[in-house]
Amino acid sequence: MIRIVLAIALLALCFVVPARAQTKVGDWTIEKRAKDTHCNASRAYKDADDENRDYVMVVSYSNDKIVLVVIYDGWEWEKAGAILKADFSTDQTDIMKKAKWEVMDKTTVRGIFEYDQKIIDAFTKAKRLSIDFEDDDDNSIEFQTPRAGEALAALKFCEENRK
Repeated sequence: MIRIVLAIALLALCFVVPARAQTKVGDWTIEKRAKDTHCNASRAYKDADDENRDYVMVVSYSNDKIVLVVIYDGWEWEKAGAILKADFSTDQTDIMKKAKWEVMDKTTVRGIFEYDQKIIDAFTKAKRLSIDFEDDDDNSIEFQTPRAGEALAALKFCEENRK
């Protein structure tokens, strides 16, 4: 009798808790959150060489767009919605000159790019991503991306199997 009650309780729990797929690849989290349309790969870390500041990166993509959100607690952007230009590259190759980045809040920028497999390939091989803002060396940033290739493979799997 206890087993039947336990089975019914577990089945009921499946309907109450929203479905959410989540995988870890190193310190990357790959997930499809209930409120999101697409899967995300995110990585957060503190950099001891930069006053233990917080760095966060979120990557998402679909058949037509690649979205990259970068949060850095050392930034103090003044105007949400402002469009910034920056060279976007990895430690191995340039991805895009004068890419557009939108200020989301005082510590966050977002780049939305047309889907291009070259961007994914560059990111896959990268150990670091750089955003070099025009005329603004103080706000330019390098983001560490260990195991990026594995994280993007897991992101692709998540995206292909999302519901």
